[in-house]
Amino acid sequence: METNIATTPFGRRPMTLGMISSQVTARAVPKDATVHKWHVFQDIKDARIALGATDRALAILDALLSFHPDTALYGDSELVVWPSNEQLIRRANGMPPTTLRRHLAVLVECGLIIRRDSPNGKRFARKGQGGEIEQAYGFDISPIVARAEEFKDLAEAVRSEKKAFRLVKERLTICRRDVVKMIDTGIEEGVPANWGRVQQAYQAIVGQIPRTAPRQTLEAIAEELEGLWAEVREALESFVKTQKMDANESQNGRHIQNSKPDSKFESENGSGNKDEAGGNVADTDNVRSLPKRELPIGIVLDACPNMLLLVKGGGGIRNWREFLAAAEVARPSMGVSPSAWEEARTAMGEQQAAITIAAIYQRQDQINSAGGYLRCLTDRAKVGKFSVWPMVMALLRAKLDASKTTGTGVEAAAVDLEAAGKVVRTESRLEISDALRRSLDKPGRGS
Repeated sequence: METNIATTPFGRRPMTLGMISSQVTARAVPKDATVHKWHVFQDIKDARIALGATDRALAILDALLSFHPDTALYGDSELVVWPSNEQLIRRANGMPPTTLRRHLAVLVECGLIIRRDSPNGKRFARKGQGGEIEQAYGFDISPIVARAEEFKDLAEAVRSEKKAFRLVKERLTICRRDVVKMIDTGIEEGVPANWGRVQQAYQAIVGQIPRTAPRQTLEAIAEELEGLWAEVREALESFVKTQKMDANESQNGRHIQNSKPDSKFESENGSGNKDEAGGNVADTDNVRSLPKRELPIGIVLDACPNMLLLVKGGGGIRNWREFLAAAEVARPSMGVSPSAWEEARTAMGEQQAAITIAAIYQRQDQINSAGGYLRCLTDRAKVGKFSVWPMVMALLRAKLDASKTTGTGVEAAAVDLEAAGKVVRTESRLEISDALRRSLDKPGRGS
């Protein structure tokens, strides 16, 4: 006795290696195997990318599994379902017939189902006299049982990779947040370090993070960022320790220890910076003999032309307000902490402090720690032993000497230095210091 349960023409379909492989796997299923079809389906969903299945194909597989009456699938049971296309379309949320056929082919190619075609290409089941199904033609879901362990392993691997990816993203987020906070703390608290260079290193690392990247790439970036985190942490901890040292030891030897030769940290209060500062301001002991009038902004810009590079749009600096704004840009780029800057403005005055920043910025390639140098000059200003005049004159003299070496711009540099000298000499009621006079009267001043 034959009962035609559902009739849907298949048409002619070519046999593929994928179909043959699925059939071989299905024949090898152990007879005593038992699986929970929805548990296996969940594994297939998790591993769908590895299997090459699409979302639409899985929606059809979900519908096919629902046509089997049992939740538990056995290796020795009949695992063929024979729904019509109309029934599948209804249970697969109404997808078009052409889409249905295309994604059924995907399920076959992925080895998730096997086609069991009847001689006439229709899907139906033949029942015996007792009502038992003797032969069914349609879709064989036995690969769900045969490959259950494979699907489980693939799903576990995918879940592990997703977890590892999530963890490395969390590592990057936490590390970025901590590094930024520690840098801000170091600058705000005046911790002696080249924070400008640290910020540049941080930006270089985070700039490598792409919008989409494999886990291995993010792991490498996370390790590099954690290395910077360790350096910043060590700098802060070292500073805390030095706070407990004897004042004399701290004054002479306080610095941040770091075993890396290319460390981004350099002390703001290192002895080298103090020597440098002392040498540059040694001629300013008799500050009372220096001009009391303000330096003209034109002379300052002639001595510190690099400040013009900080103006947005390449415009010029026309007044002291714009000059102070440029100094505010130069300060963090050199790693000068807000506390060091505020202390300098209090001791020198806002305009004098800005000129000092400009002079340091002009020759920052010769200064290991701009913050330490500024603090040293601030200390001298507090006791009346510092003036910006010698710094600006020294820069103009260096500009003239460089022009002589290159053979270009000699006349312009000499004019700048002569103009500054005239400003000094017009202070008729002041007795100019010998050191400043020597600077002005060096040979070549007017040539």
